[in-house]
Amino acid sequence: MAKKNVVIGFLGTQLDGGKGAGRWEKWRPTVSLVQHHDAVVDRLELMFTARHLELARLVQRDIAQVSPETEVRLVELQIDDPWDFGEVYTTLYDWSQTYPFDPAREDYRAHITTGTHVAQICMFLMIEARFIPGVLLQTSPPRRQTAGDPGTMTLIDLDLSRYDPIARRFQAAQQDAVAFLKRGIATRNRRFNALIEEVERVAVRSRAPMLLAGPTGAGKSFLARRMYELKQSRHQLDGLFVDVNCATLRGDGAASTLFGHKKGAFTGAAADRPGLLRTAHKGLLFLDEIGELGLDEQAMLLKAIEEKRFLPVGADREVESDFQLIAGTNRDLRAEVAAGRFRDDLFARINLWTYSLPGLRDRPEDIEPNVEHLLAQAAQDSGRAVRFSAEAKTRYLAFAQSARAPWSGNFRDLSASITRLATLAEGGRISLPLVEAEIARLAWLWDRGDATLPTTGASSRGPAAAPDLTALLGEEAVEAMDLFDQLQLAAVVRVCRGARTLSDAGRQLFQASREARSVINDADRLRKYLLKFGLNWEQVIAET
Repeated sequence: MAKKNVVIGFLGTQLDGGKGAGRWEKWRPTVSLVQHHDAVVDRLELMFTARHLELARLVQRDIAQVSPETEVRLVELQIDDPWDFGEVYTTLYDWSQTYPFDPAREDYRAHITTGTHVAQICMFLMIEARFIPGVLLQTSPPRRQTAGDPGTMTLIDLDLSRYDPIARRFQAAQQDAVAFLKRGIATRNRRFNALIEEVERVAVRSRAPMLLAGPTGAGKSFLARRMYELKQSRHQLDGLFVDVNCATLRGDGAASTLFGHKKGAFTGAAADRPGLLRTAHKGLLFLDEIGELGLDEQAMLLKAIEEKRFLPVGADREVESDFQLIAGTNRDLRAEVAAGRFRDDLFARINLWTYSLPGLRDRPEDIEPNVEHLLAQAAQDSGRAVRFSAEAKTRYLAFAQSARAPWSGNFRDLSASITRLATLAEGGRISLPLVEAEIARLAWLWDRGDATLPTTGASSRGPAAAPDLTALLGEEAVEAMDLFDQLQLAAVVRVCRGARTLSDAGRQLFQASREARSVINDADRLRKYLLKFGLNWEQVIAET
């Protein structure tokens, strides 16, 4: 189905004027748009200011008379001074952000013959920045004025240079784009912020392959999707975002999954399969853990990247797919090339733009803003606000930013941790005991030398682990405890058994909150906590 032609332009307050019959004897640029029989205009977005409403309606009626198939939409703009560059550009920019552009079904042309010179320049800039995804349209009168002669029209598709007067506007747009890539999180790590700023520039200016390196959970897949959404908002991509984890592709099925197959190509191929590369046509293909691909699939992928075509399994004819590739890896592909496990030519092709995302342990200053973001997200999901108490937040961040927290799962670990805290928070408040229990859980998670959960003895909730709470409290009492209380008490007992005195254990357990309190009695705090479970200091240390 042919695309519709949509023209966007300003009303010509002088050239489009005239009320009597004589107006049909002169050339009027807006009316002339619909008088070209070889260039049908399906819709005209006619912009005007309030004081020219009567003229706009007249032009609308005249176009209906000449070209009834053309829909004319009157777009009233709130512009006080049409010669004020900032006012005109800002108004056009705001309009473009809410207009439902559909480049897959419509072609857009910005008419630059009418309007003030300022308005024409702004139209240039809107096209050049792709805020209006189309081309420029210039109309001219006929050499000799003849009734009904529409004159000429020219389409102009230019890569225009930037204009200094609106540099701040583009800088603001770039800052918005960078914030979008970071999901609005005010990250503080300078290296990470500089990386994202460059990624934003590359994302909106290049269709070349990109390689995102970094440990598992560092956010490669998330960043790839945000780049896709950014490019889509600029009308640079019309297709889908296709996310593939190459580590899940094994054996003969790998080529079929990526490149598709013909019916009967192998046992079980009961029907044609297009493959994920074809699904990503006109869109973005993210191949995570690309180092896991076999050498045969690597060779096929290289051809698909370079030539935009490839041969499905069992096919005699090549198929086409024009996609942008972003690859992800947690391996050093240079070492993989040296070992012969990754093709040198493919690495060279995807290595034009390579960015190594730092893990969470390398960005300790970004933990706090990410925690705040995750809490806000949890509140949105659950419908209830969740906050740390002051001492609980201090304790959690002190641990999270310390060497004791390797964050081996990166943001997956952090997200899971905050989810647990938000879920268990009573009255929407994350307390210090809850944080202590979560720290114990994280410590266990990252301690690969101890495969048992530090909870109970014979309890059905977990295997035996030291300290043995059953020996302290009895099996029945432990069974009646929540897992949260088990984790917390086990962590406290371990600290007590490693301390010299009750006061020493109290200082270790409540160190982070000491300076915030006017009265310090850590031993009494600890004594009261143990008493909740019917325990005293002598009983706890007697188990060592």
